[in-house]
Amino acid sequence: MNNFVFRNPTTVYFGKKTEENVGQIVAQYSKNILLHHYGEDVLRMIGIYDTAIKSLNDAGVKFTELGGVKPNPRLSLVKEGIEICRKEGIDFVLGIGGGSVIDSAKAIAFGVPYDGDVWDFFIHKAQVQETLPTGSILTLPGTGSETSLSCVVTNEDIGYKGSVDIDVIRPKFAIMNPELTMSLPPYQTMCGTFDALSHVIERYFTDVPNVTVTDLQCEAVMRAIIHIGPLQLDDPQNYDYRAEIMWASKIAHDNSLGIGRIVDWTSHILGHQISAVCDLAHGASLAIMVLAWMKYIYKQHIDRFYKFAVNVFKVEPAAMSRELTAYEGIIRLEAFIKRMGLPTRLSEANVDASIIPEMTKIFEGRTHGAFHPINKDDIDKIFMLAK
Repeated sequence: MNNFVFRNPTTVYFGKKTEENVGQIVAQYSKNILLHHYGEDVLRMIGIYDTAIKSLNDAGVKFTELGGVKPNPRLSLVKEGIEICRKEGIDFVLGIGGGSVIDSAKAIAFGVPYDGDVWDFFIHKAQVQETLPTGSILTLPGTGSETSLSCVVTNEDIGYKGSVDIDVIRPKFAIMNPELTMSLPPYQTMCGTFDALSHVIERYFTDVPNVTVTDLQCEAVMRAIIHIGPLQLDDPQNYDYRAEIMWASKIAHDNSLGIGRIVDWTSHILGHQISAVCDLAHGASLAIMVLAWMKYIYKQHIDRFYKFAVNVFKVEPAAMSRELTAYEGIIRLEAFIKRMGLPTRLSEANVDASIIPEMTKIFEGRTHGAFHPINKDDIDKIFMLAK
């Protein structure tokens, strides 16, 4: 196990009707906030808008609204939010929504005190030193952004999705009521569910020895997601299923499963590029790329993939070689993805293979990944496997 520092200061308010207290919670930090969300109509459909507004008003919190967040949050809206905050003297950003809203809120928050272009942080030209505090009411679990140190934004002008990962941007609080997720369409629900699973997969595949505790934790969370995730399709109003997935999604990306490990993130980097160029839902792009990445590298890492197959998907190894057992784990993951109604190939997501060169050109001259480092040539082959 490697040395590590673990800190997660985000306070979680979990359970039924917790959103009714958002005004009192926010008032501890600010009385002048940016209320950031998908749009009033979306929040009314979810059933959170009027509750949140009343709670903020009752607590004497002044708010300026900025809606219009889209999946794969846009840099242009982040810049608009930064200007609003500066003009209105706003010193707190509250996001109501899923990962796209929360990531956008984080980017606005650390863009306000910065003199340069906020995109500098996403191309690693600058590092975040300070930020406005943020908080969230979660309506779509999966990304784990509500307690994570990560933020991903799409620069729509250049078709590139960049990320910032630094502890200072973790939200002050997250309000998590599983009831708010019951109106989600099945596709969005499953995209979020696979996103959570992928966060564990990225951490599980490591060459660091003697990480038994986090190995077992990763395996347990993956098995829980695989078991409970599809049950949401059969019974979408089941509070317990929604609660389990919401909490699993939080654990999957608060980095408690990554401590002491060197983790990979190749599948996310490749999936982000599909989302940036094709505007495909993040969870769907990951479903495609995790599978392709696994099929490309598993023969060089039989022991780890064998462990994944046996301990996560309960593959019975007696009748198969270690290599066939390892591959059977990937086949069962593919079957799980199909069961959730997500794509396993680019063609199933209506992504034409002819645009693969456009998607992969950004990777020229760079190496990605830690578990299995890959270059541009490898990436081209992975995308061809995914077509």
